[in-house]
Amino acid sequence: MAATLKTPEQIAKMRKAGRVVAEMLDACQAAARPGITTADLDKVAREVLARRGAKSNFLNYHGYPAVICTSPNNVIVHGIPGGYRLQDGDIISIDCGAIVEGWHGDAARTIPVGDISEDARKLIRVTEESLWAGIQHVRRGARLTDIGHAVQTVAEGAGFSVVREYVGHGIGRAMHEEPQVPNYGDPGNGIKLKVGHVLAVEPMVNLGSPETQLDDDGWTVVTADGRLSAHFEHSIAVTDDGPEVLTVVD
Repeated sequence: MAATLKTPEQIAKMRKAGRVVAEMLDACQAAARPGITTADLDKVAREVLARRGAKSNFLNYHGYPAVICTSPNNVIVHGIPGGYRLQDGDIISIDCGAIVEGWHGDAARTIPVGDISEDARKLIRVTEESLWAGIQHVRRGARLTDIGHAVQTVAEGAGFSVVREYVGHGIGRAMHEEPQVPNYGDPGNGIKLKVGHVLAVEPMVNLGSPETQLDDDGWTVVTADGRLSAHFEHSIAVTDDGPEVLTVVD
């Protein structure tokens, strides 16, 4: 299926959903401290959705039981909120989504808990930098693989590895639309981006090897070597004026 182009009016609705997602992330980050459970963070995110009159696009998605994903330390993505209590020195990736007027927003960030190690601090910083490097290529005339090449260059240039089994995606009326957006690859390939494309770019970067392992719950993805992983994501529209990040608070 070809990637669909969104009108300015549709992008405006996605901007509303994106603001809710950003508020969810901000609220979860403010609450993330030692002793708080990942289920507590899910409750915080639900309160934002309720206050803003938005719907969750994660809850019941293929049976997923929560409104956010909480992925501490060696969990790469899709960690299920539950009884795990955050500890000083943890890092935790939180992935949030929301639907407003039928349009989706999706974003993630990795948060330090208390006093974290220098390796963890660098991993978070480089992963976020790799996201912004990729975002610079979400513009008219760029090729899809220019995004992943930029992400890979930053992450691997810092001595880290890029997860390959899980990728970004188009977003709009559905949370996951075409095209897939890998975080690696040679530049100059794939579709040529046009005004109206909206993509969720989401590098997942590991401290050690890029290999992954799926837990028995069928959701939680961890690093095969047990080392730390970080995850950042924004939903971005291609506009006449360049990339517009939709998942931010004005």
